[in-house]
Amino acid sequence: MDDFVRNKLTEWGLSELRERFEDEGIDEESLYCLCDQEINNLITKLGPRAKFKKRLKSLKKEENTTNQTVDSSAQCNQEHEEAADSAQVWPSTSDTSDKGKRKLDLQGESSKWQSPMKKRQDDIGSFSEKIILSEVKNIMRCVNNRIPNHGNTKFNTFLRDKIKDLETDQRELVGVFGKTGAGKSTLINAVIGEKNLLPSGSVRACTTVMIKVEANMQSSKYEAEIEFITKEEWKEELWPLDNFLVDNSDQEKNDDDYSDLVEKLSALYGEEWKDKSSEKLMDHKYFREISEFLRSERKILTCESAKELSAKCVKYTRSDTKDGEGNKVKRWYWPLVKCVTVRVPGNDLLQHVTLVDLPGNGDRNKSRDEMWKEIVGSCSTVWIVTEINRAAAERESWEILESASSFMGNGGQCQRIHFICTKSDLIEDLDDPSAPGVRALIFKSNMHTKDEVRKEFSKLNQVKKHFSDDCFKVFTVSPKEFLKRKHLNPDETEIPKLQEFLQKLNDHHSETFNYVSGAHGILSLMQGAKSREVADEKTKVYTDLEEKLRHELDKVRKPMEEAHKVFEKCLSEGVETSESSCVKVLSRVLEPRWVKGGAFHKILKCVVKNGGTHKPKGRKQINLNAELVSHLTNSIDEEFKKAFPNERKCEPFNGVINTFSLDTETLIQKHKDVELQLKFLKTEEEKIKTKLNKIIRERKKKVYSSLMATIEMTMEKCYTKAAAFRGEGVLQNMKDTIERHVHDSKNTMFKQAKDVMLNQLRDLKEEILKILEETIQESIDLSLKTDAVSIPDVTADLEMVKKYHNDRENR
Repeated sequence: MDDFVRNKLTEWGLSELRERFEDEGIDEESLYCLCDQEINNLITKLGPRAKFKKRLKSLKKEENTTNQTVDSSAQCNQEHEEAADSAQVWPSTSDTSDKGKRKLDLQGESSKWQSPMKKRQDDIGSFSEKIILSEVKNIMRCVNNRIPNHGNTKFNTFLRDKIKDLETDQRELVGVFGKTGAGKSTLINAVIGEKNLLPSGSVRACTTVMIKVEANMQSSKYEAEIEFITKEEWKEELWPLDNFLVDNSDQEKNDDDYSDLVEKLSALYGEEWKDKSSEKLMDHKYFREISEFLRSERKILTCESAKELSAKCVKYTRSDTKDGEGNKVKRWYWPLVKCVTVRVPGNDLLQHVTLVDLPGNGDRNKSRDEMWKEIVGSCSTVWIVTEINRAAAERESWEILESASSFMGNGGQCQRIHFICTKSDLIEDLDDPSAPGVRALIFKSNMHTKDEVRKEFSKLNQVKKHFSDDCFKVFTVSPKEFLKRKHLNPDETEIPKLQEFLQKLNDHHSETFNYVSGAHGILSLMQGAKSREVADEKTKVYTDLEEKLRHELDKVRKPMEEAHKVFEKCLSEGVETSESSCVKVLSRVLEPRWVKGGAFHKILKCVVKNGGTHKPKGRKQINLNAELVSHLTNSIDEEFKKAFPNERKCEPFNGVINTFSLDTETLIQKHKDVELQLKFLKTEEEKIKTKLNKIIRERKKKVYSSLMATIEMTMEKCYTKAAAFRGEGVLQNMKDTIERHVHDSKNTMFKQAKDVMLNQLRDLKEEILKILEETIQESIDLSLKTDAVSIPDVTADLEMVKKYHNDRENR
């Protein structure tokens, strides 16, 4: 079964059929070929079968309509022209002003605060963008179908690949942090205009499940996709239970690991887990409602409304200490859940944006922890949510920011930190926030809070290594009041500012411009390839371009090599400092002043059992690996931020990739006969630069984290050995084991971490140069050394796309 069939079954609310269709190998082609008898054999139940037949009949009708359109290129062009004409006429047509108003309303009730003219312009602009993108995509589908399978197959394959590459689905991730009760769910609901989407209130949000919220672009249904941890991972989490039962030590049962396990067991099994082995708790009877977990599949929930979906999702994302009604125990499945993706239909604010409700720290479960690091490192913006009454003094919020800063900054791609203070309309001792004069008092209080929060941020030296003051903004909001009071004045809340910010993230992607620009280049190449009268001209331009390519590659190589030398010098100093100071580092962790003697035994036990990290209740996270690597990271932080900035206005290696240029504009002036091929090369040049910057942005995370990864790997055996101690003297045995290992390894592990990072930097440089050279060289070869007489005439298609392209460039 391919993605097309899988997505269709989900869209039609028939996800339960996916396994059956997969067993029978039903793909897109065979789906359209199914007859009634075959459908009856596939789907034995009458209800789902009737639904399936109805949906398939409708799909075939749509396909027939599409095929009729594609069959004739002349008809394609006529439809493009009619649609273009309608797009031009639409703004002046009075009877369309309210058409689709609800769907185009990007900011819920906040849209009422826009001036009628601005609202009108926004809707027109959005509609026009969709029309243009749709039309150009239709043109390229028609063109792709007309490329023959005979003739110059290499060139034809190249063209098809380029058309396929036009389809991109890039998303901006906005991570949302905040302790339980801070109002994250209510904030997300208010910002995206879905009051009942994420549950809040009586049930407690669990601390491990990540919740992604994005647009459903495939269906008009509300959908949740639930991803579970594996059976093997759950067995591993249950394994300590057998040890606790055998040991029966009160000291063991009082540690945080045991409390965490009891919380998970009670949520999933109620009281049934007590006196049962981990093997018995894996019995299939406990997972009947979530058979997908046993099959290592994702569970799909599909609903007509946000409220209905919220009610279904709650057991996968939340927990409660109360039993169900009567004697029936209510089960909460969040201990088995890694991530829940909630999809909202027709929400333009989420078209290219995903909001992620994140736990404050990583998780003991390895796959959850890896996903947490990956998502935090991929967030372009982070929202820290806290209640306004103690915003500046709220320790947990600042600790979340400090502990995640390296994953977000040099180890990630975060450009902005938004500190969002909720419940901003509440002031102590004021019973009626709407009383005369109170709004002014609340406004003044909010401004004071913003000042205090900014002052607190300026004290965070660890965070400031990764982020400047310009990256930090403070918002004061009241989501509940925003959702409740339709007459609310925009001056009294900053929810619309957050909505406007999300809209700008969507607009930044310029999906239409990128697609149209790429299509214009491909069509230019196709039309130019049909010309056979300018062989000498092509040869001259080819020679000039090859020489220019070599020169530009040298310009890219030089600053990358210089950056490598700078990092080598910084890391050498970091190694020297790390070797001389690691004893002091260990002392800070192994001899803490805030806890004495036996009480530290439980904490250190958790540290070594969790690979060097642990967060005691009410205290900052302990991370021995981070302490050991701190001098290495400190040595490069400043230079790393310069070489790999997260800000959009800055590019890696001082913008050397973006300065790469074949100077096609100058060549076009000299060689008009090959203008079309040179225009293609110009678009290819821009595309490859965008691709390379993306590769660098992703790889730099791995490069930066390699220092920590090497230390973690070196310390792994030491932690395993320390965690095995039992009985009298266990605390001192754990300390001695760690100290001896660090003493014996200090002359090698820091140098090894340095070498790993430098090797990865060298590999990155070579990969960038290789991709740049090979991609551009292939484009030059196929543009100027190919005569493609079998390629269809795309004159009309090129003319239409050129109009759209020029219009977009001139905006």
